[in-house]
Amino acid sequence: MDRTEFRRRVGERPYLFDGAMGTQLLAKGVSPEANLDGVNLSDPALVAEIHRAYIDAGADIIETNTFGANRYKLAEHGLADRLGEINQTAVTIARRVIEGSFKDVLLAGSVGPLGARLAPLGRVKRHEARAAFQEQIEALVTAGVDLLALETISDLWEMEEAVKAARAVALDIPIVAMMTFTRDDLTLLGNRPDTVARRLAGLDVDVIGVNCSGGPAQALRITMMMRHAAPEALLAASPNAGWPEASAEGRVFYPAAPDYYGKYAVGLTEAGACLVGGCCGTTEEHIAAMRLALDTPDYVGMELPHVRVVEREDKGTAVPDEPTQLAQYLADGTFVITVEMRPPRGVSAHRLLRGAHMLKEAGANILNIADTPVAQMRMSAWAAAHLVQKEVGLETILHFPTRGRNLLRVQGDLLAAYAMNIRNLFVTMGDPTRIGDYPEAMDTFDIVPSGLIQLIKKQFNA
Repeated sequence: MDRTEFRRRVGERPYLFDGAMGTQLLAKGVSPEANLDGVNLSDPALVAEIHRAYIDAGADIIETNTFGANRYKLAEHGLADRLGEINQTAVTIARRVIEGSFKDVLLAGSVGPLGARLAPLGRVKRHEARAAFQEQIEALVTAGVDLLALETISDLWEMEEAVKAARAVALDIPIVAMMTFTRDDLTLLGNRPDTVARRLAGLDVDVIGVNCSGGPAQALRITMMMRHAAPEALLAASPNAGWPEASAEGRVFYPAAPDYYGKYAVGLTEAGACLVGGCCGTTEEHIAAMRLALDTPDYVGMELPHVRVVEREDKGTAVPDEPTQLAQYLADGTFVITVEMRPPRGVSAHRLLRGAHMLKEAGANILNIADTPVAQMRMSAWAAAHLVQKEVGLETILHFPTRGRNLLRVQGDLLAAYAMNIRNLFVTMGDPTRIGDYPEAMDTFDIVPSGLIQLIKKQFNA
């Protein structure tokens, strides 16, 4: 089936995707530690059973069990060398189930995020990401999928590479491109639904939309925002069964019931979606409820919320930026004398401030404040820098190591530094914990110094 035929079909009536594969495999006894894509090889009958249940429930499109079948995720389980076999077997399993159903069901090749961040947030270069997507997509297309579902991707750059990879493999295969959003209706990298819609609509894809995320209510709201931003685009929505919650016994469950999904299926199509379905936590009962709702004339769905997309002005920082003293020195050609200081190892900053006063009197005009030098426990560097600036009157340069910080902490620490008027940064990797006070402490990082510098310059958390 080519793109023209696919667009014609979904333009005539809403098509229904299947529901979750991963949570169904776990519910049927697959270990959480197992590679779920590898179940195609270890227990193909179980995968077929889930496909069959979704077709019986009324799905028009089922997805292959290949959400994480790329080189990065498979390598975590020692399966990277079986990538082609896993993807092709997944297609074979699903195709046999479709043929045995004697129904007109389409087969989508599921392609999820790589599981490794692209630069500058991570170390994967864009051409490397494209190559990883391409080898998985080539295996799926060669094995005979009808379309591709690029799903649950939170990085627009990653989505762009996935689309380029798909088009390098097959120019005429239909592509559904779906992004995922956090509770605040933003992607993990801070993009709004209207921005996402415009970017996706500019790609060489056939349907754009939202999947996973926080449940049907959020998906409906985001679908309406996407429709406003890209009125000519075909839209898809396959939300989770709500945000996952944990019981007192530690079991994870999803709160949205099948009947609730049925009402939202109608609401989503009224909002403009031509493809609807389910993601994490949804079962064949959810898909059956959606099928019933879509096939019942005059079915009363969820009332559409009032959504108003407000165009933002060019964003800037909350307070107009004056150049720092260091910036002025450099612009004027003033010779800068700076000395590195270490924060105290306790709560008293008396010695630090006394030393700073002495250095000021000796002629230093800027002070560098180190952050956990040689991995030794010390007062936070931005607190020490704030005290020096406040009590001594000398501007500081804050050392900002990326080691030991995830993206949440990176952004929070940057905002804290700015709030305390610390605006000179020396971005560095930082010392490994193995040489310091706590050699067994966590030593990972989400971003390298060069990547953080790029993001700061782009005001990624402004």
